[in-house]
Amino acid sequence: MDLAADLISWVLLLAGSAFALIGAIGIIRLPDVFARMHGAGMIDTLGAGLILAGLMVQAGLTMVTVKLFLIIAFLFFTSPAATHALAQAALVAGTKPLLGKSGDGEGEASKT
Repeated sequence: MDLAADLISWVLLLAGSAFALIGAIGIIRLPDVFARMHGAGMIDTLGAGLILAGLMVQAGLTMVTVKLFLIIAFLFFTSPAATHALAQAALVAGTKPLLGKSGDGEGEASKT
C-alpha cells in the first residue's frame, strides 16, 4: 500500500507542477491582460490543487490532510473571485480586450 500511495502522490505532484509551469508560460506568452488572467486563474488553480492533493496522499489520514483540504477549498473559492474582480477592474480602467487578428498579426482592440 505504501508503494501505491507513493506512486499516486508523485503522479499528482508531477501533474500539478506541469500545470503550474504551463500556467506560468501562459502568463508570459498570452497577448493581453484578460488572456493572461485566464492562465493565472484557471491553470494555476488546478496546478496548486493537484500539488496539494498529492501532499494529502503523502500525509495520510491526519490533521495535516484536513488542513490541506481546507486550503484547497479556500483556493478554489478565492482564485476565481479574485480573477473576476481583477477583470472587472481592468474593464473599469478602460482596458479593451483583444478580439481579432489584423493583417500585421497583432490583435485588434474592441470598438465598443
